[in-house]
Amino acid sequence: MFITDGQPRKGRILFAHGAGAPMDSDFMQAAAQGLAGCGYQVVRFEFPYMQARREDGRRRPPSRMPQLLEHFRGRIDELDDGVPLWLAGKSMGGRVATMLLEDAPDYVRGALVFGYPFYAAKKPQQARIDHLAELSLPVHIFQGTRDALGNREAVEAYPLSAQVQVHWLDDGDHDLKPRKASGLTQDQHLGAVFATVAGL
Repeated sequence: MFITDGQPRKGRILFAHGAGAPMDSDFMQAAAQGLAGCGYQVVRFEFPYMQARREDGRRRPPSRMPQLLEHFRGRIDELDDGVPLWLAGKSMGGRVATMLLEDAPDYVRGALVFGYPFYAAKKPQQARIDHLAELSLPVHIFQGTRDALGNREAVEAYPLSAQVQVHWLDDGDHDLKPRKASGLTQDQHLGAVFATVAGL
């Protein structure tokens, strides 16, 4: 099942959800509509474990990475119609997207990630970055400076490929949401994201 927003005037974005929230969460909805406004057709999908939760209401942990990769790869293959494609994802979905880039078809242009999970909460010593050091396609990571899964201090010390651009959003958490005291809003941060994507 897909949810589709927009028309592919500039290309298409295949957009995967994070570990805990479905493809129609408030964040996914806002992000998809904003990306569509940048001239892209945005296609959202769900991994099988989330589809099962939708059917019976039972929370499940994400599938193992090989299963996530296989499912995402299958959705890429379904969109092989000549339209340039960006892979995208919220958190876990973005990690899966970046792991598919090196073997992606030639119509894939790169990846967009909303809150990359550089490490599990409170485990910064176990960084999930090996593949990010070798990428040859562009990756744009939109990351809050106080993201509990990858804050600025930790991430700026990583040896990432020159193709990986981390766009920092002041005081943002893992959902790019700043605290009220910052004087900023999540909508402002998303607006900055969309402005960047519109220029790709």
